[in-house]
Amino acid sequence: MCFQVFDSGEGQLLSRAWLLDPVDTQLAASSGSRKSETEPWNGEYHVSFGSPEHRNWEEARRFGFISGGGGPWYSGTLNLLKEGDRVWVRIPGKGYVGVGKVTGPPVRARDFELPGPDGQMMPALEVLNGASYHREHVDDPEKSEYFVPVQWAVTVPEERAIDEPGFFGNQNTVCAPKTPKWRHTIERLKLAFPDFDKVG
Repeated sequence: MCFQVFDSGEGQLLSRAWLLDPVDTQLAASSGSRKSETEPWNGEYHVSFGSPEHRNWEEARRFGFISGGGGPWYSGTLNLLKEGDRVWVRIPGKGYVGVGKVTGPPVRARDFELPGPDGQMMPALEVLNGASYHREHVDDPEKSEYFVPVQWAVTVPEERAIDEPGFFGNQNTVCAPKTPKWRHTIERLKLAFPDFDKVG
């Protein structure tokens, strides 16, 4: 990232510009800067389910999805996920709230469907009303919300989120951590969510 400082006369302004695509560099960012802190990735993904004004965890629990949007930095890492991958979901500032397995690829908001009140499949944005899901960008493929279907093994309400000192956290929507902190986090979460592998 590159920073520049501008003098406006009334004060100084700070701007930033990405020199590398954050999607391409997220693995390095999440694994720490010192080589001694890295270890082989365990094959399980960390998901940051943030921005409550843009997405609603209770709806994600009910309908089985994770999502990200507002720009490529937020939605691009969803493309790391493949069917069958295990995801551990964390709400920033709260803790871990769910674990499940991915059941399909990322889908743009306008094409994603969910069961409506009568059980018939409907456009997701007609079913979901707990947050904006970037509706204002529904026609913009870069800023649109993207949804990934997930079959949950265990979820808890936000107020019962699991958090401990030393738990792994990352601001990317999805990341594949390669750090001992991630291994420690998973070991603790598997105790907190003993049914983590029971999908279906």
